[in-house]
Amino acid sequence: MRRPSPPFSTALLTLLLPLVLAQDGGAATLTSPKRGLIYVQTENVKDDHFWTSNTTDLTWYYNYQATPTSDMDHSRLQFVPMLWGSADSDTFYSTVKGLHDGGMNISAVLAFNEPDGCTDGGSCVDAQTAAQLWKSQIEPLQKLGIALGAPAVTGSPNGFVWLQSFFTACAGGCSVDFIPTHFYGSFEGLASHVGQVNATYSNISSIWVTEYGYPGQSLQNVQSYYNQTSAFLNRVSWIDRYSYFGSFRSDVSNVGPNAAMLTQKGELTDIGAWYLGESATGNVPKGDASTIAKGAVWAIALVALSAFWLA
Repeated sequence: MRRPSPPFSTALLTLLLPLVLAQDGGAATLTSPKRGLIYVQTENVKDDHFWTSNTTDLTWYYNYQATPTSDMDHSRLQFVPMLWGSADSDTFYSTVKGLHDGGMNISAVLAFNEPDGCTDGGSCVDAQTAAQLWKSQIEPLQKLGIALGAPAVTGSPNGFVWLQSFFTACAGGCSVDFIPTHFYGSFEGLASHVGQVNATYSNISSIWVTEYGYPGQSLQNVQSYYNQTSAFLNRVSWIDRYSYFGSFRSDVSNVGPNAAMLTQKGELTDIGAWYLGESATGNVPKGDASTIAKGAVWAIALVALSAFWLA
């Protein structure tokens, strides 16, 4: 695959940034059929009612597993199974086929969560092994009319290297329908990153942003980031779906309390309410995260690199 040319990212941001930045104060009310949920199971099970309400703006969800979460309303929220790593790979095809044959609306699957990372949520799968497992457990699902998502690598330079190694190992035997991407960092960094992904894999027409956020920032900065990214993700035609990382309480957030959708008391924050298509709540999140997600650390470095891409 070819490397992206710097003018692509420059052109993309030149066209979209003025439109997006102009909506910094009003984009929070945007709704979108692209919007999904990253379901993270916590000790506060009662918080799940926010995601299962009939009034939310969500249309789909994933939970890093092959099987759905029982509390979800699957008549309204479409479940997207994931083959997280190699340890649970032997039964993925049969599990998803069983859901499909049983009448569940399975239109897409995700594969290998951050396989280029071996800590902080990464599945630590080498590209050769991933290609072999793909051919046995994921590729056959295309015959059922299910869209196949590429492995969701980190937003680091290593992620690009790993994904290119994966396609080389596939030797034409992996039919990828969309590229999931993760990015933690500024809005400008996210826009540059997805532009690079799109340019690198221009033969694949669809991108899903399946994890994104702005860790360790002030509440004002995170809310501004949310507004800008919502406008951007909704406008870009080749971004088909996106899911914000933050469906948990602020006191257990590993991306900083201000990025969470829920306060430490289990109330919707402004970002949480906006993401569900509701009005701001005024609830201020509190808490202190002890770590920042690995993808976030890489993304902070990529923000600096984006200055080079945009030069």
